[in-house]
Amino acid sequence: MEQTSTTVSQIAEVKLSYHPQVKPSERPQITSSKDSYTFFLQLWDEGSIQFREQFKVMLLSRANKVLGIFEVSTGGVAGTVADPKLIFVAALKANASGIVLAHNHPSGNLKPSSADISLTKKVKEGGNLLDIAVLDHIILTNEGYYSFADEGLL
Repeated sequence: MEQTSTTVSQIAEVKLSYHPQVKPSERPQITSSKDSYTFFLQLWDEGSIQFREQFKVMLLSRANKVLGIFEVSTGGVAGTVADPKLIFVAALKANASGIVLAHNHPSGNLKPSSADISLTKKVKEGGNLLDIAVLDHIILTNEGYYSFADEGLL
């Protein structure tokens, strides 16, 4: 069997970095599902909340201060695909201790689908392995929200 020689220049270098723009003392703190909803709603694109589904994750410090928001995916009217690997890449990169998941339902229906419930369970299990708490999953519309934590689904 012939061996090939590999040089360092043939291997990709992986770097992890996080560049916060706000001092820790100035970051907003999340203390409830209503705080999460209000914060997400301020950052959601008003023009698309009733038009297409998006999935975002809020990255939180141990004190539940917002480190950042990461847009995981944008889909169509009927759904979007949220890859748990991308959620945790963002969480790990920001050194987050907790996360809040959020997505909108363009239909205005706040009831979680079986896919929503399944994804939440899967991400929660991954978070347990990585010691990253999944604090809530918010389904939002411009008129209200549904909290998995408030409804006992976490």
